[in-house]
Amino acid sequence: MKDISNYIQSGIIESYVLGLASPDEVRELEELMLVNAEVREAIDQFSKALEQEAMANAVTPDPIIKPMLMATIDFISRMENGEMAAFPPELNENSKISDYDEWLNRSDFLAPGSFSDVYARIIGYTPRITTAIVWIKELAPQEVHHDEYERFLIVEGSCEIIIGQDVHQLVPGNFLSIPLHQNHLVKVTSEIPCKVILQRVAA
Repeated sequence: MKDISNYIQSGIIESYVLGLASPDEVRELEELMLVNAEVREAIDQFSKALEQEAMANAVTPDPIIKPMLMATIDFISRMENGEMAAFPPELNENSKISDYDEWLNRSDFLAPGSFSDVYARIIGYTPRITTAIVWIKELAPQEVHHDEYERFLIVEGSCEIIIGQDVHQLVPGNFLSIPLHQNHLVKVTSEIPCKVILQRVAA
């Protein structure tokens, strides 16, 4: 007769819950579960402990990741459906909103009536530069870039871009480049979403 206490202490419960047990171990454990409450309780306790540990150490995903991922998927789909590649000019301190009229005036490059924090449409891509039109409703949370420069040209609305301790008040027509390795965030200060041309340029 199997010593249930030693069996439970052997690590088989943990292996089973984590999906690491062999087919024979799974079969044996599931047969024991049917007839032994102590085994069922051990599995339940480890499962709950694992869930609590996961919740305690959960990391809130960067809210920018999803809209940029969706914009990338949309861009790839447009290219596959025959849209010609475009090469928007590189942003700099002399850039003007009108430099991007070709894309800003496109009827399909509009923000939806409702979106969560950030919405983006990629308008150009090369291995060195990604260019997008981005709408920020209230906030683009703090982030830092180590391998690419982030550049903004404000198109509509207004915002503060905070880099370290420095606060930059931006309105339509203003340009700002974020240095490498600097924490920064964007706070919208207008009643409407802040619409920007955003470029990420490889360092």
